[in-house]
Amino acid sequence: MANSLTRSGRCLLAGFTLAVLLPAIVQSAAAQEADARVSSERVISQKREVYKRTANANALVSSDAVTDSQPAPPSPRKLTSRSAKGPYYVDFRARTAASWGHAFVWYGKTSERAVDVAGLTPAGDTLAYVVGHLTVVPSETGASYGDLDPDYLTASYRVYLNEADAKRVFAYIKKLQANSPVWNAETFNCTGFIGDIATFMGLKVPHRWQRPEEYVNNLKAMNGGRQIVRLQPEQ
Repeated sequence: MANSLTRSGRCLLAGFTLAVLLPAIVQSAAAQEADARVSSERVISQKREVYKRTANANALVSSDAVTDSQPAPPSPRKLTSRSAKGPYYVDFRARTAASWGHAFVWYGKTSERAVDVAGLTPAGDTLAYVVGHLTVVPSETGASYGDLDPDYLTASYRVYLNEADAKRVFAYIKKLQANSPVWNAETFNCTGFIGDIATFMGLKVPHRWQRPEEYVNNLKAMNGGRQIVRLQPEQ
C-alpha cells in the first residue's frame, strides 16, 4: 500500500512539473522556430541583393551547351525596333532551386545578347512557397533569382522562329503573364506555364506534374529535338 502511494505521489509530482514546464518549452520552441525563419529569410534577401548587383555585370557563357552554340544573353530587357535582322527563338529552361527546381523561358533574337524572361513563381519568399502547396498565392511572371545564372541551369531546349511567328508567340507570352495572377504547386505551376507556351507553338508537351529538369528534357524528346518551329496560319 505504501509503495502504491509512493508511486502515485511520484506520478502526481511528474504531472505537476510537466504542466508547469510545458508552456515554457512550447514558447522556447516557437521562439527558436521564429528565429530560424527570420534567419532563413534574411539569407534569401541577402542573396537576392547580391544577385541583383552582379547579374548585369556577369558575361553569361552560353548555357546552350545543352542545345546549341548560340551565345547566352547577359541581362533582360525589352525588344526594340533597332534589332538587327535575324532568327528569333524561345528557349525552354530548367534550373536548380531550394527544393523542386524551376522551369521558365528565355525569348528574343539570336543576334542580340539581351533576353526577355517569363516564368510563373510565387510572389515573395519561403512563406508564399509553402502556403502555395496548400492553396493559391499571388504570383510573379518575370525573371526570378537564378534565371540568368548559367551555373544553375539543368536543362534547355531552344527552338527558332521567323519574325512573323515570333511576334505572335511573344505576344502570347506577354498575354499569358498578364493572365496568370496566382501560383499553386499542383495546378498553376511553372511547368504548366511553359507548357502553355509550347502548346501555342504547336509542340507536343508532357504532363506538368514532374520536375522542371525532367519536363524540359521530355519536351525536347517528345518533339524529336526539332529546332525550327512554324506556326499554323491564323484563321
